Amino acid sequence: MGFNRQNGELYCESVALSSIAQEYGTPTYVYSRATLIEQYNLFNSAFHDHPHLVCYAVKANPNLAILNQFARLGSGFDIVSGGELQRVLAAGGQAGKTVFSGVGKSEDEIRLALNHDILCFNVESSEELLRIDAIAQSMKKQAPISIRVNPDVDAKTHPHISTGLKSNKFGVPWQEALQLYQQASNRPALRTVGIDCHIGSQLTDPLPFAEAASRIMELVDNLGRMGIQLDHIDFGGGVGIRYKEEAPISPTDYVSALMAHLGKYKHQILIEPGRALVGNSGILLTRIEYLKQGEDRRFAIIDAAMNDLIRPALYDAWHTIEPVRERSIMPRHYDVVGPVCESGDFLGKNRLLSVETGDLLAILSSGAYGMSMSSNYNSRLRPAEIMVDNDTCFLIRKRETFNELIQGESLAP
Repeated sequence: MGFNRQNGELYCESVALSSIAQEYGTPTYVYSRATLIEQYNLFNSAFHDHPHLVCYAVKANPNLAILNQFARLGSGFDIVSGGELQRVLAAGGQAGKTVFSGVGKSEDEIRLALNHDILCFNVESSEELLRIDAIAQSMKKQAPISIRVNPDVDAKTHPHISTGLKSNKFGVPWQEALQLYQQASNRPALRTVGIDCHIGSQLTDPLPFAEAASRIMELVDNLGRMGIQLDHIDFGGGVGIRYKEEAPISPTDYVSALMAHLGKYKHQILIEPGRALVGNSGILLTRIEYLKQGEDRRFAIIDAAMNDLIRPALYDAWHTIEPVRERSIMPRHYDVVGPVCESGDFLGKNRLLSVETGDLLAILSSGAYGMSMSSNYNSRLRPAEIMVDNDTCFLIRKRETFNELIQGESLAP
């Protein structure tokens, strides 16, 4: 299942990656359908018979085929833009299972979401609450809302993906949440349905989750005393995966840690995993264009670049890099770099590889925040995406063409 070696060659399920490169070219993202299904089922089954909804975080990888796969499994969705809502709907997802997060929802996005009767807005400021209220009134609708609370919990992750500290832009300060709920309860165009928090991404320690859950349940107690009843409690996402030597919490242990804080409450529980569902389901398949000896280091120059996978350049993130076919030649240390005209264009540094020019490499754990954060920098065309189901390949996004790249541009008269 997933990615495995057979006779020294790397496969996705039952398909050799070399055959994918031959048919579809490189760079190309390759996803394992079996891994997607397995990861979703691990989270979904961990709740047993307690009411729950797993809401896939679309930002991790918004490909329509991936969204469709989760929709067919019964998944809900966590979105942060109107475009993501439209993707969910186009992929067969249900607006009634979709929560709308994000700090900067526009008027058009709010109207779009209200027109499609989403599950709820995760409100992140008092001004946003007033905007949603005014728009709902003008549309003669009642907007379902949940307050995203910032519990000021240190997620112990990279600063760029920490979201639950008081210094972060996300959510309403824990101390101000009750006041905002009271304000919402006095507005007929708003219907309070839940409470939400999200403290960060790529978390491998269960303690921050437990601390945040404890603070949220304290607010639930206080809301009950105020006469404000909720339909659901959304504990967010952020469960990490293994990139190198991490030992992430399992879906079962994560859900158990959350459920331990529920006490007497029987609310529906929402969670918003993204990376944990798709991260290790995908790889970036690339080819070595040149091997170059620099003054003090060697470079493996590949046809993928920072515009295809920006995480290493942006976060100094580690992705394991493996040759698709093993070679019995002396291994050497290489910086694996792309053709983009930036010194920060690297996919991995100081990697021990037995390779020659023209060899294929697999950049592992690239299913999350790979293609979704890609760009056309240096006028590079974005790669193809392939989904593998056992021994069958499906082209789920064709390689971009130059005409598509410049579509929408025009010369000034």
